[in-house]
Amino acid sequence: MGPRLQDVAAHAGVSVRTVSNVVNGFRHVAPSTRSHVQASIDALGYRPNMAARTLRGSRTGLVALVVPEIDSPYFSELAARTVQIAESRGWTVLVEQTGGDAERERRLLNGNRRHLVDGVLFSPWSVSPEELSARTDTIPLVLLGEHDGTSDVDHVAIDNVEAARAATEHLIGSGRRRIAAMGVQSHLFNATSRHRLRGYRQALADAGLPSSPELEKAVETLHRGDGHRVMLELLELAEPPDAVFCFTDELALGALRAAADRGVAVPESVALVGFDDIEDGRFSIPALTTVAPDKRRIAELALDCLAEQGTHAVSRSIIAPHKLVVRQSG
Repeated sequence: MGPRLQDVAAHAGVSVRTVSNVVNGFRHVAPSTRSHVQASIDALGYRPNMAARTLRGSRTGLVALVVPEIDSPYFSELAARTVQIAESRGWTVLVEQTGGDAERERRLLNGNRRHLVDGVLFSPWSVSPEELSARTDTIPLVLLGEHDGTSDVDHVAIDNVEAARAATEHLIGSGRRRIAAMGVQSHLFNATSRHRLRGYRQALADAGLPSSPELEKAVETLHRGDGHRVMLELLELAEPPDAVFCFTDELALGALRAAADRGVAVPESVALVGFDDIEDGRFSIPALTTVAPDKRRIAELALDCLAEQGTHAVSRSIIAPHKLVVRQSG
């Protein structure tokens, strides 16, 4: 990948918008600034992305971000970063919520907003890979998250298998031997929970620890209430777990409350690791250990991918960074 607007801005010590104004020939740029930015453009060998300029100059200048739940902390934080980055590139983001409803996802997938937006960033939960692949609408589309069987559609995700394995290995490394997984959602076509379950199982297998069906807990949603309910069930087992890997921080926060309700000390009696690095988890007591997807980079890559559609012969699967953030809960 060649130099981007952001690279030119960093080299020149100016904003991305200033670089964009120079590249697009806007008049209201001081001659000295224009000359300075042009020098950085020349030094880095930056070439304007014509697909991106076409998108910026298209009919509406609007990009849709379609997510299952706006009130989910993960999606709200991702939306905030997407809006910030899009604005710096001269785009406006229209946020849509599907509630994970299959029919609503189908309507949006098949051009329900085609006259309003120039491209769609889409995080579906309920439409099948076959439906995603068979879409006839030509509006540029980028999928967010894991979606098995959709190799003909561009998508951006983190490596959920590796992230889950790292989280579980951390718990094993701290001496935990009976580790539960909370957040299985086999009823969704979205593959995220399946990938996290796979990473969890791989870590157990690599450590010579058995996996147990009674420790792999399914949930209907990924909210605090589900985490609270499932944690109570785990604590009622004849042999409760000494650690729980939760597939979202919301589940982990619910589990943390359930442990407090039962007088179970975290992390002394049971360790908790979450996923998403939402703000609430940084301020809980104890603060959550969690997998932190780089939300800003996910937004950048998705918008880059959207703008570059039509410049690649095949669709792409782009992996964004993540890291394990160790705090107090495990």
